[in-house]
Amino acid sequence: MASLNVGSLGEYIREQRRNAQYSLRQLAEAAGVSNPYLSQIERGLRKPSAEILQQIAKALRISAETLYVQAGILEERRGEGLELRASILADPLINEQQKQALLAVYDAFLKENAAREDTDAAPDDPEADGPTAAGPAI
Repeated sequence: MASLNVGSLGEYIREQRRNAQYSLRQLAEAAGVSNPYLSQIERGLRKPSAEILQQIAKALRISAETLYVQAGILEERRGEGLELRASILADPLINEQQKQALLAVYDAFLKENAAREDTDAAPDDPEADGPTAAGPAI
């Protein structure tokens, strides 16, 4: 998993806040965080949890996935599983370690499926694929 890029995340949040024409105090209130805490996030002094990022995203009316990608929590992809990942990261009922475990399992399944697709797509050894038209392998 990528490291949290706190500095550019804070700059991005500040830019989005200004575009939305919110003061720091207004965004902090809308996101349900303290004014000093939001200020520290914007200055790159604090790294917010996925839940806090979701609250900020909701207040700014942008997708939480956008902030997760900006923070380095999620890799920017073509949309593969982003909603699932964002939901796991935003779930307040499980802790950060449990969230990371779920994401690791999900990533393992994706890798397994990709490897299987690569094997199925490469017909180097026709007998390696198992049963043939002549009948099932025994």
